[in-house]
Amino acid sequence: MGEKKSQQEDMRIGVFICDCGSNIAGHLDCAAVTAYASTLPGVVYAKENLYTCSEAGIGEIQTAIKEHNLNRVVVASCSPRTHQPLFQSSCAAAELNPYLFEMVNIRDQCSWVHMQEREAATEKAKDLVRMGVSKAAFLEPQQDIEASLIPRVLVIGGGVAGLSAAETMAGMGLDVVLVEKEAQAGGLLRNINRLAPHGEKASDRISEMIEAVTVRPNVKPYLSSRIEDVEGYIGNFEITIRTDDGASFKEKVGCIVVATGAVPLKPEGMYGYDGKNVITQMELEGRLLKGPIDAERVVMIQCVGARSPEKEYCSRICCQTAVKNARLIKEQNPDAHVHILYRDMQMYGTENERMLWDARGEGVRFDMFSPDQPPTVGDGYVSLYQALTGETVEIPCDLVVLSTPLVAREDVSTLSQLLRVPVDQNNFFLEAHAKLRPLDFATDGIFVCGSARYPANVEEARSQGLGASSRVATILFKDKLVISAIVAEIDPETCVGCMGCMDMCPYGAIDYLPEDRICQVNTILCKGCGSCASTCPSQSAMLKGFKPQQLLAQIRAV
Repeated sequence: MGEKKSQQEDMRIGVFICDCGSNIAGHLDCAAVTAYASTLPGVVYAKENLYTCSEAGIGEIQTAIKEHNLNRVVVASCSPRTHQPLFQSSCAAAELNPYLFEMVNIRDQCSWVHMQEREAATEKAKDLVRMGVSKAAFLEPQQDIEASLIPRVLVIGGGVAGLSAAETMAGMGLDVVLVEKEAQAGGLLRNINRLAPHGEKASDRISEMIEAVTVRPNVKPYLSSRIEDVEGYIGNFEITIRTDDGASFKEKVGCIVVATGAVPLKPEGMYGYDGKNVITQMELEGRLLKGPIDAERVVMIQCVGARSPEKEYCSRICCQTAVKNARLIKEQNPDAHVHILYRDMQMYGTENERMLWDARGEGVRFDMFSPDQPPTVGDGYVSLYQALTGETVEIPCDLVVLSTPLVAREDVSTLSQLLRVPVDQNNFFLEAHAKLRPLDFATDGIFVCGSARYPANVEEARSQGLGASSRVATILFKDKLVISAIVAEIDPETCVGCMGCMDMCPYGAIDYLPEDRICQVNTILCKGCGSCASTCPSQSAMLKGFKPQQLLAQIRAV
């Protein structure tokens, strides 16, 4: 008891309560919380701010650290997810170890969820602040983890997204290793006739992209090759590449960009598909590449194999492709009759919307069908039930074109396991966050772009390639890799080597050392999730910044 009292007497804690405008102060009494904070053991300074994250608020924290000789700082405001790095760096600028900072969330966890309960919300905010101060007393100074970086990048896939990323990063001065499993780069674009919405030749576009990459001396291409093994971590990956002729090569890179693309679904058993009179949009592209098609009456059916119980997602780009090809057919033969049968038209963007209206003006016919009563394909006609009139009509046709979705490649699961990155329910690669980190994986140093993450048109794939390059640059243009010290550690004296933590770790950051019969954390791979610490039977695994002593202090306080 005396030891605990002595430690609290040594503490000089500063507490800053943020009004966050009216987000917090509008729903609880921040002045009362500040006054209460000043009475807590170890607190020598308490201050209420209008916006603690503002320049003035940051300045007050830094001034208080120096004037009041603070050795711990607690900020009670909004979410640490968004603002903790700012406050930690501010403490560091005032020469206080950033890991001696604790953040209390009295916005998301208090004012926002108790908007109509001002008095109760104020009391809860006091509880949260008391818990934060109690934990702060047991915080320990930490040092960020540093590691070396290899300024090279692996790009997997030589389609639009991969070529865009490779060209951009090579232009930045980074060395690029490009691996393409086909004998020629270009991806699906090599089989496309023209591009929407302006009608430029796909062959010209992809040839320019390939040339822009191949002329770069710092791009090392591997064609007819696959990734066989991946070892290491961000900044230091070792890749094994195997070519189709059996040769094996090893390359060391700092980051990886996944741009493996997707493939069109083959509609086997749907709408009488035979590859002759009933074909896919991709097969129509091949015919258009050779010249005008030999068909006067064409019916296109949308959402074939998509938006169904088997594949619930919308492929997004099928409608654009259908309208583009319908207009090309009308351009080749203005007297041709072209029908597009659709459930909904996905023509997002002003240019695509204009393309749809131009198609209508050029005589392309659009008819809607219900998924409960889809069209049926007969010999020389397509039967369509029109819900508006309640009648079934037969549309004569020489050619039926099925718009099928892009689907994930068959080898996605293999690559996913090699890279230790997730895929979604449709086997597309799953980004870390659809809005905040759309091109990142949860695994640091690995990025995704193009149709590997979801069906994308050419411009989207190109833009995502540029975006992935920018994300790589934020890592490889630094002198060294600096990682948060909030990682797990395993006490070698008490570890019994049961390897239970290895099963729980989602990042593969724990290794077993057979010679010592203990487990060890790879701090570069560790993300500080705490799974190992919460399940270790011998309590040997602990998470820095969230050790039992620190968490129990919060529990006792509340």
